[in-house]
Amino acid sequence: MKFGLQVNSFTWPGGALELAPTLARVVSTADEAGFDSIWVMDHLFQIRSVGAVDEPMLEGWTALGFIAAHTKRARIGLMVGGIPYRLPAIWVKAATTLDVLTGGRAWLGLGAAWNQQEAVALGIPFPPLGVRFQQLEDTLRIAHEMFEGEAGSQRGVDGRQFHATRLLNSPQSISRPRVPIMIGGGGEQKTLRLVAQYADASNVFGGPEGIHHKWEVLRRHCEAVGRPFEEIERSTLQGGLRLSRDGRNGTATPDQVVERFAELGDAGAQHILFSVGDVWQTDALELFGSTVIPQLRDA
Repeated sequence: MKFGLQVNSFTWPGGALELAPTLARVVSTADEAGFDSIWVMDHLFQIRSVGAVDEPMLEGWTALGFIAAHTKRARIGLMVGGIPYRLPAIWVKAATTLDVLTGGRAWLGLGAAWNQQEAVALGIPFPPLGVRFQQLEDTLRIAHEMFEGEAGSQRGVDGRQFHATRLLNSPQSISRPRVPIMIGGGGEQKTLRLVAQYADASNVFGGPEGIHHKWEVLRRHCEAVGRPFEEIERSTLQGGLRLSRDGRNGTATPDQVVERFAELGDAGAQHILFSVGDVWQTDALELFGSTVIPQLRDA
């Protein structure tokens, strides 16, 4: 079992001047504690499930570059990239650059996006859902071509939304056969079909029963396209975790977290992603690394 930290809030003491040192301390602590991955959201406004819309939010790719400089072993990525925000080749080039500069530690997380509020407010084109899925599939096709061989493909892609004539990618990613592609979302007709066709990992939401069902749907999509289901890493993004050694003030104890995550593992989860309350204090990250990870690492 693997574990990923999602840093989804930057409402920390000290305001903007303290964001950089605080983020450096958070991600370096998570890295040293044994987290397998570290993620930031691809949002420009704070999302409603986390906080007020005008709370601080850092741009994702820029934040990942900073995180790369303050970590040594964890893979890093966007959870997940909103497909309308960048053109396909930019997605791939950015992921490749991050992978090269981290020695092969990048994820390429993608999804059809949902936050129309921030897009419209900032003047970013946000087409209908059907078009966004076409953009997503075109981007996935282009990614596979750009990650091919030593420097990408001489072939182009004539997609439904995007057209490319030469998919050069130099330098090529260190991760082979490509920077691993994660598709976020559990849509059973489109999203999970795209996972079966193009992705290296699926990220779905929900409790044990719900995520197990999603992966059974994914299994059927894999059978339909002739792909081994076990090739795809099964990850799940869970809610926030508040952890303490003794469970004070409504927090969870390490044993309670072990039990909760073991149930997710029984449902098929291989990689559990979550945020941590008051993560800027970092003591919960250290506690998770010393207590929970050793018990579940080999599960």
